[in-house]
Amino acid sequence: MNILNIKAKADCHWNFLSLGEVLLRFCPGDERIYNARQFRVFDGGAEYNVARSLAKVFKCDTAIVTALADNALGHLAEDFILQGGVDASEIRWREHDGKGENTRNGIYFIERGFGLRVPTSCFDRANTAVSQLKAGDVDWRKIFGEKGVRWFHTGGVFTGLSGTTPDAAKEAMRAARESGAIVSFDLNYRDSLWKTRGGWEAANRLNREFLPFADVVFGTFDFDSKLSNYDEATFRRAAEEMRAEFQNLKAIVSTVREVHSASRHDLSAVCFYENRIYKARDYKNVEVLDRVGSGDAFAAGFIYGFLAGKDVRYSIECGAAHAALTMTTPGDNSMSTLVEVEKLIGGGKSDAQR
Repeated sequence: MNILNIKAKADCHWNFLSLGEVLLRFCPGDERIYNARQFRVFDGGAEYNVARSLAKVFKCDTAIVTALADNALGHLAEDFILQGGVDASEIRWREHDGKGENTRNGIYFIERGFGLRVPTSCFDRANTAVSQLKAGDVDWRKIFGEKGVRWFHTGGVFTGLSGTTPDAAKEAMRAARESGAIVSFDLNYRDSLWKTRGGWEAANRLNREFLPFADVVFGTFDFDSKLSNYDEATFRRAAEEMRAEFQNLKAIVSTVREVHSASRHDLSAVCFYENRIYKARDYKNVEVLDRVGSGDAFAAGFIYGFLAGKDVRYSIECGAAHAALTMTTPGDNSMSTLVEVEKLIGGGKSDAQR
């Protein structure tokens, strides 16, 4: 029995809806930020990335609830959203004062890294339109009650943006649960958001406030960040402790990664579901072009499996394969196809397709 009890698509307007920030990403390619003269622009944002992959790669009806300043950069972000196949009808547009004093759009710059040189980022996201979202700004009853959503997702990046976004997220998660939607929360941590606000400990305390409203939680266990340290008994103990405290949780899911260099990773994933441990195959020595967004790609593949009526084994393998492929292309988001993902799940070789 699928204990997640996902509603039928016929009863819902969207398969999936996320709440989060949409960022514009500026990438200097093979150069460094401080000496580059040209930047390529991508779309990004943790919670948004999941919606985009589900739309673009897995052909699900998805939407994003976010806020953007009503200027050229905001409409550039909107254009990316639409090109990604995500419904942009739930964007909250905010008046722009001409210089960004009251509200603005988030941007960031990132070097992909190579070999011994790690990826380096520079964020410019203070006072953004989405960081000012608060409880009462969105008619969640209409979204979940009248339109209908099968799966709702948000996470620690959105809730870490400001002092008001946690209440906005709790309001959304409550409404989603009451409507019967599956609710997932990603315990994403960003040092840049918490550097002056208590760091990891403060973020962890806040994240725990959301777990009573979630069915699925991502990113709970890092195995000292090394796949070679993975131990099923250790993961089971951690998952069972979390499940005992938050009995509403139905799936506890984490990627397992070992970083040998910026250009070479080992990757897998593990899930605690129905009191059993499921582990994806190991992807050893993945040659990495760009690792940013691979965790979100995993979440998208995992969620797709359940939305498509597949079992948990397929879902965890789909997530891991999609994450591995996403690291081979530039930008936050996937450039893969479902055919490529399923070929990799089946152990497909890297021969040229002719």
